[in-house]
Amino acid sequence: MTKLIHNPYSQDLYADAAVGFFTYNGNMRITLESVRSDYTQEPISTDRVVVGRLVMPISAAEVLARGILDQIERLKSESDTQPPTTVQ
Repeated sequence: MTKLIHNPYSQDLYADAAVGFFTYNGNMRITLESVRSDYTQEPISTDRVVVGRLVMPISAAEVLARGILDQIERLKSESDTQPPTTVQ
């Protein structure tokens, strides 16, 4: 495995949802959306906007999916055993 290089300037991408999954040439393509407000309209309107596409080999997409599900299960089990914390 090659060395992972930390890049403090890499961008974070926020998405409200993954709205499309398409497989082509051995790669999974996942389309991400975010809701955006248009304040030039009266009343203010909102639109669903494609903010990016994640393209990765199917094997890497499977590892990603399993990692996400494992993390969700850990979070659920922690919330079942710990009382809620109040931050003031």
